[in-house]
Amino acid sequence: MSKYIGRRILTGTLIIFVSIFLNFSIIHLAPGDPISMLSGQEAPSPEMIEALQKKYGLDQPIMVQFYSYIKTLLSGDLGESILSNEPVTKIIIDRLAATLFLCLTSAILSVIIGSLLGIYCARRMGSKIDVTLNGISYIFDSMPTFWLGMMLILLFSSWLPIFPTAGMTNLREGYTGVAYLFDVLYHSILPMTALTLISVPYYFRISRSSVIQVMSEDFITTFKAAGMKENQIFRKYVFKNAILPTVTVFGITLAFIVTGAAIIEIIFSWPGMGQLMLNAIMRRDYPLLMGIYLVLSISVVITMIIVDVVYAFIDPRIRYKK
Repeated sequence: MSKYIGRRILTGTLIIFVSIFLNFSIIHLAPGDPISMLSGQEAPSPEMIEALQKKYGLDQPIMVQFYSYIKTLLSGDLGESILSNEPVTKIIIDRLAATLFLCLTSAILSVIIGSLLGIYCARRMGSKIDVTLNGISYIFDSMPTFWLGMMLILLFSSWLPIFPTAGMTNLREGYTGVAYLFDVLYHSILPMTALTLISVPYYFRISRSSVIQVMSEDFITTFKAAGMKENQIFRKYVFKNAILPTVTVFGITLAFIVTGAAIIEIIFSWPGMGQLMLNAIMRRDYPLLMGIYLVLSISVVITMIIVDVVYAFIDPRIRYKK
């Protein structure tokens, strides 16, 4: 197991480096640049453009820029945002907590609710509750995220003024301590509900189909014929085999969670990573974009390694060479 994890870490490091190179190349070769944003003029003078390009090293060949970036990165510095002149590390850290709270909480709620409902319906396949929940899952799965978010705002903020429409806190009140935590939780209810409702159908259908597939296997039929109780069969054999696809999907969800749910964050004005990434793309803020993609690459590699290790513990048939 230790050798396997070591190989995965080595492979992951290589993947991160390749990802850095591809992202750097694509970002710099894409149309547009941050100089037009910095100049603030419709027709800036060539002298101003040349001076700004020289200041940020954008007048150098792309390989020279890449070498300078790697050199800065290896020193532990992600650089500074071109547009705000703030350290990229500080900008990401300021936004990361908000995204992790919103997206991680909704992801955990989604996998719990979706898996429990899927298992419940799988063990009662063809019943009225199974047919009903299947239909509801397809309805929410087909809903555009932005539409669901706006409908929640319209229903619970405009028609029924229960929850706030936007933001993470009430800036007028200036809460601190426990009151601040409750204020954040209060503002997160609508966006968290939207993310959960959109994600639950995936886990519902995956867990339901996995349980149905495992329960139709020959060895399960043999256990039933031998007189083993159904609950005992489910706990010992069905659940462990059927939960693996759910673990995979949940691991992939966690891997990309640092980028946040951009559409939901924009609709509810949630100050997270998704909104930050879209703003950086629109403004061509190269250092900030590279910092976000680097965090994403690292999170994907770490999460995939964790998922592989969890697989070995859940399924006794999975073993790695020592």
